Amino acid sequence: MIPRERFRNLESQKKQKILDVAVEEFGAHGFKEASINRMVHKLGIAKGSIFQYFGSKEGLFHLVFDHAVELVRHSLRRVKQDTAEQDFFERIRQSLFAGIRFIDRHPRVFHIYLKMVFQEDFPLRAEFLNQVHLFSAEYLKPLVQAGVERGELRTDLDPDMAVFFLDAIMDRFLQAYAVSFLDAGAGLYQASPESVSQKIDEFVRLIREGMGAERR
Repeated sequence: MIPRERFRNLESQKKQKILDVAVEEFGAHGFKEASINRMVHKLGIAKGSIFQYFGSKEGLFHLVFDHAVELVRHSLRRVKQDTAEQDFFERIRQSLFAGIRFIDRHPRVFHIYLKMVFQEDFPLRAEFLNQVHLFSAEYLKPLVQAGVERGELRTDLDPDMAVFFLDAIMDRFLQAYAVSFLDAGAGLYQASPESVSQKIDEFVRLIREGMGAERR
């Protein structure tokens, strides 16, 4: 589902304002409770304009979701490029730091993801979340394969299960940084930069102990 031509023809500043207001609204209220009336009031446009641009509230949410995915892709592309010559464990370490920076810079976007995870009233929720985790797997699998090939990871690892494991625990790590009841005593929730760095080091140490090749 793509925005209609009327939206695509708007000047970039107006398109960005609509996107910003939509991110704020969906991030604060989820999909079901998000209000087109509140959005158009903030934007100073007629309610009918939203439907002319997107067809429905669902169409507007698609715009927000695509925007969020592109932000994540851009962040991880940079990490992948910047760490290409580093070992597997440093790449995971830098990936987690990138995730923390993303949450700090785009908290409303991350809140939308959290609401999708914990609420069931998003349209195409299963499809969206499946796309998120497939994207994560596409990012992690080459890292795992390279780690095995370079002798950094155990050769008996099942790459698909390793990716599944990493996706799950890295996702929970980042969720705990943003949501108090997911912290479970780990000390991650709204932790200081120094504490986050220590937690990431310990996280990577545990992965190294379980997945790393035997040291000689």
